[in-house]
Formats: sequence, structure tokens, C-alpha cells
Amino acid sequence: QVQLVESGGGLVQSGSSLRLSCATSGFSFAENWMAWFRRVPGSQRELVAVISPRSESTRYMDSVKGRFTISRDNTKNTVYLRMNSLKPEDTAVYYCNVDTTKTAPFFWGQGTQVTVSS
Repeated sequence: QVQLVESGGGLVQSGSSLRLSCATSGFSFAENWMAWFRRVPGSQRELVAVISPRSESTRYMDSVKGRFTISRDNTKNTVYLRMNSLKPEDTAVYYCNVDTTKTAPFFWGQGTQVTVSS
């Protein structure tokens, strides 16, 4: 059974940093492109960042380029999102999953709430 467990969110001030983690199990993590997404209530889920299986390739949505860094540890089946210089518009629930531009997603986890105050 696939499990995706996100953690690390919180309430922070504008300009702060957070590191999100997503612990996974139940599938071949090291063989999959992984991604972070975010969702604001009433809006569609956005693809925030993507990382290739061996970390040789990453890409980001324009609004987070230069501020967010996606990484992974294939020995721990975990993907991370380092978020620096947070802005109020980064407020959302953040989720991890496989890169949905390449394959269908697994069942979504509960996500982790990030709230950035101005």
C-alpha cells in the first residue's frame, strides 16, 4: 500500500524558511520522478517542483524559482522541499506525489499546511 506522509509545515513570518519532508513507502521510490504540489482552498493543485530519480534534473514553477529547492534521499524514500524567503502567497497545503506530468498520481496524502504571515 502506497503511503505519502508530508510534514514540516507551520506558521511563519514573511521571509522565513521551512523544510518540508515527505516520507514514502509502498512503491519504487528510487525509480520515480517525484514532485511537490500545493493547493489553496478554492483553487486547483499547482505543481511546485519536480526532481528526477537520481536528482540530476529539477524544475520549478516560476514563482518559486530561486527560493525553493527540491531534493531527495533514495536511501530513505523521502523527498524534501526547502523553502526560503517565504511570501504570504506561498500559503497553501503542500503535498508530495509522483510527477503527474509523467504518470498518474498515487492517492494523495493529507499534506502539510504552510501559512506565511506578512
